[in-house]
Amino acid sequence: MLAIAGVMITLAIPFCIMKLNGNNIEQAQSLCPFKLLTGLPCPGCGITKSFIFLYEGDLAKSFHYHLFGPFVVVFCVFLIVLLIAEIILQKEYCRSILYNKKLSYFLGITLIVYHLYRVIDFVYLTSLHEIIRQSIWG
Repeated sequence: MLAIAGVMITLAIPFCIMKLNGNNIEQAQSLCPFKLLTGLPCPGCGITKSFIFLYEGDLAKSFHYHLFGPFVVVFCVFLIVLLIAEIILQKEYCRSILYNKKLSYFLGITLIVYHLYRVIDFVYLTSLHEIIRQSIWG
C-alpha cells in the first residue's frame, strides 16, 4: 500500500504543479538543491517538467526536458496496476524482474552516461555567468 501511495504521489505532484502554475513552467526556477548550489543539473533535473509536458500532450518537450520522463510515467502506471493486482490476487508478479541486479546496474549506468552527456552539453552551451545565475550565488 505504501508503494502504491508513493507512486501515486510521484505522478500527482507534477500534475498539481501543472494545474497551479499554468503556462509558466518553462520559466520557473528549479527547486533542485544540487542545481541551486552548483548551477549544474543533477541526474533528475527536468523530470518534473518532463512529466508536466507529457501530461499536456507535448511528447517532444517531455523528452527534451528529461529523456527518461515519459518512461518513468509509463513505469509508474505499470507499477500501480501490478501492485494492485498483487494485492487483489495475493500473488507476486515480476518480483524477479523488479529486484534484478543486472537490470539495476544497466539502468544505473544508462542514467550516469545520460547525465554526463547532459552536463557536458549544458556546460558547452551555457556561459559561466548563466550557470552562476541559475544557482543561489547569482
